[in-house]
Amino acid sequence: MKSDQHGRAAEPSGDSGQIEGRNAVIEALRSGRTIDKLYVVKDKIEGQLGYIVSTARAAGAVISQCDRRKLDALSRTGAHQGVIAVAAVREYVPLEQILEAAAARENPTIVICDGVTDPHNLGAIIRTADAAGVSGIVIPKRGSAGLTAVVAKTSAGAVEYVPVARVSNIPSTIRTLKEKGYWIFGSDLAGSTALSASDFNRPSVVIIGSEGEGIGRLVLEMCDYVINIPMRGKINSLNASVAAGVILFEIVRQQQDEFQRG
Repeated sequence: MKSDQHGRAAEPSGDSGQIEGRNAVIEALRSGRTIDKLYVVKDKIEGQLGYIVSTARAAGAVISQCDRRKLDALSRTGAHQGVIAVAAVREYVPLEQILEAAAARENPTIVICDGVTDPHNLGAIIRTADAAGVSGIVIPKRGSAGLTAVVAKTSAGAVEYVPVARVSNIPSTIRTLKEKGYWIFGSDLAGSTALSASDFNRPSVVIIGSEGEGIGRLVLEMCDYVINIPMRGKINSLNASVAAGVILFEIVRQQQDEFQRG
């Protein structure tokens, strides 16, 4: 365990973005660093811990109360002092910023990740989104991987170029996007619309569901089209990031064909 002369638990070495110890977390919050998620012990949350929780919550961090055994398992220093913060490697942007950038494009595409919890999947989706010219990605505050160092590494640097908005409510966000003229395409095995029959030559939102459960029922019901990707093998599902890649490059193909015809 490493600590400084004031007994503060040091941030782990490397690019993990994990900050441990009360004073270290307080300093990170005071510096304006974006905290993606805060793990705090279930004991009485008062004094320093109370200040940390209230400040982090006000800054938009997701708060997870857990027992000391979980914190011990997460800790890399062995001296978490009841709190571990995971810092985002890049600032999240407001949804409005993505919409403003998208407005400058003809038939823009936005991706919503509905509960993609694997950081490797999220990173791969961001990388593919950059290659496909996606205007931005939307993730929920809860039940999703955030912009952690693992996500940044898996994205191969694309996290620096693809804006990501983190929202409290995906259905509300979908309603906003519909009001802005976007058509909503959800990806699901039971989808009634074949990918190749889908028309993406219009402002489009592609929704990618979680690795295990897929798109949530309420979100699925809000889709204008539920599309399926044809598969010929014995395994009837694709990894979330692979599914995103297949759909996004079908959009690229359609829009390129339309441009060439025009």
